[in-house]
Amino acid sequence: MTPPSDHPPVVAPRVGVLIVNLGTPDAPDPPSVRRYLAQFLSDRRVVEIPPILWQPVLRGIILRTRPNKSAHAYAQIWTDDGSPLAAITRAQAAALQTALGSGVEVAYAMRYGEPAIGRAIDALTAAGCRRILIAPLYPQYCAATTATVIDAAADHLKTLRWQPALRFLPPYADDPSYLDALKASVEAGLATLDFVPDILLASFHGMPERTLHLGDPYHCQCQKTARLLSEALGRPVEVAFQSRFGRAKWLEPATDVRLEALAKAGKGVAIFAPGFAADCLETLEELAIRGREQFMAAGGRHFAYLPCLNADAPGMAMLEALVRRELAGWI
Repeated sequence: MTPPSDHPPVVAPRVGVLIVNLGTPDAPDPPSVRRYLAQFLSDRRVVEIPPILWQPVLRGIILRTRPNKSAHAYAQIWTDDGSPLAAITRAQAAALQTALGSGVEVAYAMRYGEPAIGRAIDALTAAGCRRILIAPLYPQYCAATTATVIDAAADHLKTLRWQPALRFLPPYADDPSYLDALKASVEAGLATLDFVPDILLASFHGMPERTLHLGDPYHCQCQKTARLLSEALGRPVEVAFQSRFGRAKWLEPATDVRLEALAKAGKGVAIFAPGFAADCLETLEELAIRGREQFMAAGGRHFAYLPCLNADAPGMAMLEALVRRELAGWI
């Protein structure tokens, strides 16, 4: 049917894919870090303390002191392409676009910072995407990560007159394609080392212990990933949790405590971060730089950090497989 001459342009319907990672400041300086932390630490999923108690602490203490320290940490890993997390996520989106072809529009967003999820959804709908798969790049489900992506997408949909149909990539902690990618990545990393590590240490981002007791499956899914990866590699994989913050009891064992103990025991360590889809502050600075320094200071000799899946071939094969499966019936 021919539309009326005054009808607004109609874009042919398409399918969109939006990959989402945690986020990053725009620059490695205190003002940028302060803006990022203010958004991140104001999320009720991230910090579950009532705002009337938390916001004075956040605004009066944390945002006055932490940005300087964090900016220094970001400066140590910043590249000519900007934040490693942003650069890698862009590369992942570009590689996925190539793999999926012109019939699918691929974009990326950050839960905190830019590009924001809402604006990315708007860009996809403007390109004609009436069906969008949102893929949070968190293998293990946690309310403080996966759920916040769904929250942000749902909040944005409330503002739209014409809403696209949405699907969400489920967590993939025990998916065979994820485990295959981890196995290939770890084995490739180990092949580059000039020593044979006694310990393979899988460091996951920490969460307050109370989240486990409240029913969050994150801890169990981290343990399952490590167990299945250990079976695939044919050698033990230890689990630890990093990035403790505040006075509350967090999941244990703590990565920094475990590294110090292994150093004092004379063990060689290869550490990797299977819960991160892309290298970022928590891997490149906290593990590869500070983790190494702490390990050596405690008397350790052999330490290696193995990179995340990033946009390398094993990780991209996994991501394509997961996305194609969730797009079934749409493409």
